[in-house]
Amino acid sequence: MWTDHESERDFLNFSGVARTVAEIIEQAQSRPISIGVSGAWGVGKSSMIKLIHHELADSQTEGESKFIFVEFNAWLYQGYDDARAALIEVVASALANEAEKRKTGIDKANELLSRVNWFRAAKLVAGSTAAVALGWPPTGLIGEVLGHVKGVAGGNLDQEMIDDIEETVGDTSETLSGLVKQKKISSPPKEIHALRTSFEDILEEMGVTLVVLIDDLDRCLPETTISTLEAIRLLLFLKHTAFVIAADDQMIKHAVKRHFQGVDDELVTNYFDKLIQVPIRVPPLGTQEVRAYMMLLFIENSSLDDPEKERIRVAVCKQLSNAWQGRRVDLPFIRTLSDNLPEDLIARLDAADRLAPLMTTATKIAGNPRLIKRFLNALSIRMAMSHAQGVGVDESVLAKILLFERCGDPKAYAALIKSVTENDQGKPTFLVEWEQKVIAGETLKLDSPWDEPFIFEWLQLPPKLGDRDLRGIMYVSREHAPLIMPEDRLSSESSELLSALLDHPDMANSVKDRLVAVPRPEISVIMDKLLDRAHQEQEWGVPPILEACIVVTEADPSQGERLAGFLKERPRVQIQPSIVPKIADQTWANSVFSTWKDDDDVSKPVKRAINQRE
Repeated sequence: MWTDHESERDFLNFSGVARTVAEIIEQAQSRPISIGVSGAWGVGKSSMIKLIHHELADSQTEGESKFIFVEFNAWLYQGYDDARAALIEVVASALANEAEKRKTGIDKANELLSRVNWFRAAKLVAGSTAAVALGWPPTGLIGEVLGHVKGVAGGNLDQEMIDDIEETVGDTSETLSGLVKQKKISSPPKEIHALRTSFEDILEEMGVTLVVLIDDLDRCLPETTISTLEAIRLLLFLKHTAFVIAADDQMIKHAVKRHFQGVDDELVTNYFDKLIQVPIRVPPLGTQEVRAYMMLLFIENSSLDDPEKERIRVAVCKQLSNAWQGRRVDLPFIRTLSDNLPEDLIARLDAADRLAPLMTTATKIAGNPRLIKRFLNALSIRMAMSHAQGVGVDESVLAKILLFERCGDPKAYAALIKSVTENDQGKPTFLVEWEQKVIAGETLKLDSPWDEPFIFEWLQLPPKLGDRDLRGIMYVSREHAPLIMPEDRLSSESSELLSALLDHPDMANSVKDRLVAVPRPEISVIMDKLLDRAHQEQEWGVPPILEACIVVTEADPSQGERLAGFLKERPRVQIQPSIVPKIADQTWANSVFSTWKDDDDVSKPVKRAINQRE
């Protein structure tokens, strides 16, 4: 299993991009800079942030670091705190802690914290007083006091309420005192200017650059997103500051548009562009990167020792950086890196080699690292289930089925399951012809829901499935689709009769009386299974399975038409004269004889036997 969180180890050859961002920050030489790391959900933005942090930290080899890092995840504060105040407080606290460690700028750090506390207090007071002015119900601590005062004005005051007022006012006074620390509150413009100046002064005195790494902004609700952006704007473009903001730019623009209702797309873009000086997109993964990523994930979970894993990872990333020269990351390349690869790891690396092209192009995965990891976790879970329940499952077959389940049309997947459950041996035999044609490069025209480009690529992916028993695979995959075999719909009596007919079809007459008592729907299921078995016959004289089918039609005459239709579809070269007297006494046989008589491909001995019976 692989955990779904960011990594400081590069599995995607993102180090080059991270190094570039680090160089941009270093080359700014204390000038303010803001960098946006953009990309869709799951493409690796959080890992990119970690790698940028790592590159900057490693750039300082001796002495005290010239960077102070603050990592802020607005999503964690959503619903619990005001994101704007939280960001400013986190940054101020980090600077205060660093000042204590470096024994410099301590007074300025304390002053900065007091100004941050002013923001807390200002928000508390402004929120309630504004509500009262607008006639809305007051909120927060001030609101509680005002609520009690309303009780006084209404003449409903009693001793219990007086005690509540004293307690609430005391709490409010203590809270405000703690927030402002006896600092006189001045006007907001003056405080904001003083706050920015205080930030610059402490950074200047400490001789460091503040690097604020903001992640998961695109997971937030629009209100939290805007609050965080406004806090960034408050600190943005101060000397000795660098902001790296990881988010899907489309989600950010959506939040801005929701907040500033009625603005057009151009103004939304302008707002975003004013915040971000250097936009960088996380590069999408191609087949080479997807293959390398899957292989490194398998290697990470293998029994190889850590130094060996790290050596292989570094070599793979170096190879990826030269992919533009035609160099490949594949199983042969990995095998050149180590002579100690376990057999089970080689099998998984081989699966990754084959799956990578489809994992890159399939629209429901599209090379997304997070989705790839989830796919591999699902595969791992199902393999574990198969081992726990004693179900023999080929991992490469399971991977191919899981890929179809995730990326194929749901109706096509349902049809695949139906084919497996209705086949006597659990084989989707309809795939055999398709696989042969696709692998041979022949034209294959399929109807909906099979007419997708994904299907054609999936059919080419080894191993072939048309002649495989997939019942075990479907059993461990029943979390998405229940495995309902036809025999599951049978009563114990009917199930016993079906087993007897399949095991000893030549003895079918001995259970005829019992078959008459079986409900008609269950007789249909029994005939389904007998006809599935009958498909395996290559000569139609008097095979034993025919005896069983005839007995079923005698127990339920409505099944006669089904058997007649089945016999009419048999290849003509398989029809033998001996079948004619066997079925001649059956009422449904006349339509079969009529079809055979009129068919030029039916042999003369068969036709002669029919004429003699007539």
